[in-house]
Amino acid sequence: MQLFAKLIDRRIAAYQRQLIETHYQEVENMYRQMRGWRHDYRNHIQTMKVLASSGDLEGIRNYLDRLDTDLGTVDLAVKTGNAMADAILNSKISLAKSRDIPVQVDAHIPVRLKMSELDLCCVIGNLFDNAIEASLALPPEERLIRVYMDMKGTQLYLSFTNFTAQGKREKRNGRFLTTKGEGHGFGLVRVDAIVERLDGYLSRNSEDGAFTTEILIPQV
Repeated sequence: MQLFAKLIDRRIAAYQRQLIETHYQEVENMYRQMRGWRHDYRNHIQTMKVLASSGDLEGIRNYLDRLDTDLGTVDLAVKTGNAMADAILNSKISLAKSRDIPVQVDAHIPVRLKMSELDLCCVIGNLFDNAIEASLALPPEERLIRVYMDMKGTQLYLSFTNFTAQGKREKRNGRFLTTKGEGHGFGLVRVDAIVERLDGYLSRNSEDGAFTTEILIPQV
């Protein structure tokens, strides 16, 4: 029994390291794009000055339209007030959009939380990854992920809802059964472990066509 527990712990730890590495790669790529755009700022201004000096108003409008489109690919879509939450949410939103999954986010989080950035990264990242994976089983026009994050008194509240191709999912031993193959499901195990360790509350609800996870984590 102890050997099995150690094996599970090692696999969860390996999954966690992979998850964190993936998140930080996504975040670093996003900020690299932002730094590149800022580096080109003076060149953009100089180009518009040249167009303005020649009276080419149509050229200025077209150039601004192109800049607006380009900036939209690197600007933060969500600003929660917490840097780590911003980084993870925006990297996952970018990933979801690249896979034709609309995302609706309403998130307001304090600059500082009692829970560690590592735990916050694992919780948000895993919930988002599961929502994205479930959404991909639907046709593009039926996909949608809703995220809500806010403080409820002294507790951080998180809610993730995604539409799903599955009907109401079956529970066994208090957990929803996964349709994933062997080696999957460690993300949800990790989320459960974090919430339990932080004396939080977790609820999962499966209805026809939708799956919701709600979490409360004390911050005092």
